Amino acid sequence: MAGTDRQRKLLTEGPAIILVEPQLGENIGMVARAMANFGLSELRLVTPRDGWPNEKARAAASKADHVIDGVRVFDTLADAIADLNFVFATTARQRDGFKPVHGPVHAADELRRRFHDGQKSGILFGRERWGLKNEEVSLADEIVTFPVNPAFASLNIAQAVLLMSYEWMKSGLEQPDRTSFEEQEMHPAEKNDLQGLYDHLEDALDKRGYFRPPQKKPKMVENLRAVLARRAFYKPEIRLLRGVIRSLDLYSRKKPHGSGPPETFDSDGPQKDEQMNEEPENGGKGDVIS
Repeated sequence: MAGTDRQRKLLTEGPAIILVEPQLGENIGMVARAMANFGLSELRLVTPRDGWPNEKARAAASKADHVIDGVRVFDTLADAIADLNFVFATTARQRDGFKPVHGPVHAADELRRRFHDGQKSGILFGRERWGLKNEEVSLADEIVTFPVNPAFASLNIAQAVLLMSYEWMKSGLEQPDRTSFEEQEMHPAEKNDLQGLYDHLEDALDKRGYFRPPQKKPKMVENLRAVLARRAFYKPEIRLLRGVIRSLDLYSRKKPHGSGPPETFDSDGPQKDEQMNEEPENGGKGDVIS
């Protein structure tokens, strides 16, 4: 999903993501991309199989270069978490032991609380094939697991990181349901606007013999207006529809728009009212909603 705006402030905070013995550079790159999507930037690797740096990882990161450039590599997991105050271990399997187990929402809230307290935290992710070993889980303070299909619980490592990164981002929103952008602000059409659309469309159809037989015209007009009245239109939508009708009035299949001046009509042809002759509000693009 496209939408990167490099003019905006780049978020680079939050818990460290620690990958234990990751195998494929492509997976590391996709992890970096998922982190960058949701404002995380600190990626730590424990003995990556194919070494580091890894150009396949950079390519898969899709320009999340600030994450790739900041990668730190460690020989042991103990070294990778030595400077952290609190660590979650991710797992999809039941583990023996006495560690608290939480879902991703609670885990993200706990990480956010510790972040505000000035603590450094991290999230452990295991190998692509079999995850974390029990002794590695034992180094964490608590466990986080995801509500997945118990008969098919294995997640790609980048998917798992993305889920936690998303919950981390959401935990910092004042309004969790608020989106990063909103729909275009438009003013609802007035009844006068809608009546103008009815009259315009009826006139265009009448001149082309649409209402046949003539005695059925009142019912046909009633049905047409009922269809158009099913929803509340906005002013730009009314302009859009009237622009369509105006184009049908002025141009034909044999002489489309752009092939020369519009066709002329005799005294029985449709008459353009003042509203149709007005210059669109946005400089000639009033009939288009982008």
